[in-house]
Amino acid sequence: MPQHWSSRLPFYYGWIIIGIAFVTMAIAVTARTAFSLLLPPLIGEFGWDRGLAAGAFSFGFLFSAVISPMVGRLMDSHGPRIVIGSGVVLTSLGLLTAPLIEKPWHLYATLGVLVGGGANLMTYTVQSLYLPSWFVRRRALAIGIAFSGAGVGAIALLPWLQTIIGRDGWRASCWAMGLLVLFVVGPLTLLVRRRPEDVGLLPDGASEKAGAGNRRRTSNVVDPAWVATEWTLARALRTARFWWIVLGFFCALVAWYAVQVHQTKYLIEVGFTPLVSAWSLGIVSAAGIPGQIGLGALSDRIGREWIWTAGCAGFAVCYAALIALEHTPSHALLYVMVLSQGFLGYALTSVMGPIVAEIFEGPHYGTIFGTISIALIMGGAAGPWIAGVIHDITGSYRLAFGLAIACCIISGAAIWMAAPRKVRVVPGRLPRP
Repeated sequence: MPQHWSSRLPFYYGWIIIGIAFVTMAIAVTARTAFSLLLPPLIGEFGWDRGLAAGAFSFGFLFSAVISPMVGRLMDSHGPRIVIGSGVVLTSLGLLTAPLIEKPWHLYATLGVLVGGGANLMTYTVQSLYLPSWFVRRRALAIGIAFSGAGVGAIALLPWLQTIIGRDGWRASCWAMGLLVLFVVGPLTLLVRRRPEDVGLLPDGASEKAGAGNRRRTSNVVDPAWVATEWTLARALRTARFWWIVLGFFCALVAWYAVQVHQTKYLIEVGFTPLVSAWSLGIVSAAGIPGQIGLGALSDRIGREWIWTAGCAGFAVCYAALIALEHTPSHALLYVMVLSQGFLGYALTSVMGPIVAEIFEGPHYGTIFGTISIALIMGGAAGPWIAGVIHDITGSYRLAFGLAIACCIISGAAIWMAAPRKVRVVPGRLPRP
């Protein structure tokens, strides 16, 4: 190995981990969200009710919520290779057996439980369990880059899958996606490590000697007594900070998924064409890529609470624009809705892991975050359902959108109350040595 490469290997290895996470997110999230592409041909072929067929996706979310605490414990005891590898096996098995679907329970078992639950073992929750260990100074930037893979995957892979569906049918697309998960994500998973210490490194690519020197010069600890505590799940459950995070995460995901599921239908109802409505949903994912990276990096300088507030404000502005679009369906308001939701709102993912890590960092972090993830998943499942029920009762989305704005305000306030800044300060707030 050339000397210049070996001397930089510690630095590069952390970014190799981020690159693997980026590819994993691109493929695994797309494998789950491709359900929306498979739904029309499934309904057309089998004649199932829309609610029955779509329920498989929600059932997968609920299954993910049930297993989240166990995933956290498994991460603490066996590390990410076992967890993500299990996700590869489940997701690829679900996709490769989906062409055999003949009855509704087959749909729920394959594209619901196996794909939905398997994808959860490879995406946001699991990646947030180990990526924060690899970076301190650029923690949210690194996570933002990794999570932006979901947007890139949506842009690159969903049109490809739709082409396969149109040409060869939905079964061929399941086979294609299943093989992609198995033969791309599977081998990459073997390179993943839980902590840099597992390969003789320290966070941010530092050597042990340099890392010790850096720790002597500066410390980001604000509350030494809190940091000195070994936070188990039982201890965390007895703190107000834990429940503020749960409230903040739940409310944020209610707002996130309520608009994601109902946006296209609403835009068509207020006068936009189906093409423009579908395009708008795609642009949200594209706008989320620079938002996750740029605002994640900014949170490393100004604090997690500020970026969480910006993300919640993005969703609030999005809902306000949707309400205004009912009265004035202009393209200017449409752009405001799309950009605020994507660029600002999607930045929430870049600070979810750091918020929990900076408060409850330690050997039981995986179990704690896995338990908190129940709030994330339940919020994602509740948001679309609540918005749909309100629309069915009132005949309008106005009340649902107003409730979502309230959720954004509550979520922002809850994370300020959790106050990760009062436990560990972000690197950008440290005094210069």
